[in-house]
Amino acid sequence: MTTAREIMTPDPECVRADETVLDAAEKMARLDVGALPICGEDDRLKGMLTDRDIVVKVLARGQDPKTAHAGDLAQGEAVTIGADDDAREILRTMSSHRVRRLPVIDGHRLVGMVALADVAKALPDAPVGDLMEAVTSD
Repeated sequence: MTTAREIMTPDPECVRADETVLDAAEKMARLDVGALPICGEDDRLKGMLTDRDIVVKVLARGQDPKTAHAGDLAQGEAVTIGADDDAREILRTMSSHRVRRLPVIDGHRLVGMVALADVAKALPDAPVGDLMEAVTSD
């Protein structure tokens, strides 16, 4: 069975917890991504920051993205997948947590990201269809 390591995008770029939300938004634009892992000074994953988080939790609340910090938006422990976990586990995790992107961890180190598109390319249509329904339903 295909593993996360085989289908992930390796070496993801992080936004540091002490960087501003504006810095994060500029990094997202430069990388053409909708989410970035938030990493602390210890290079450990602190959470995920999405473009939706920026709009809903910063801009819509009248906060200044030049002074708000990415780390302030990290909520609880990030949902992750192990690098050697198989595709069925990726599907289960994405479905149960209703997420479209998963940081891939090897030990305590962030080594990649698996997106819904990566899973769609790697797996047969039926399981991917079930996943799409799970993560897109309200």
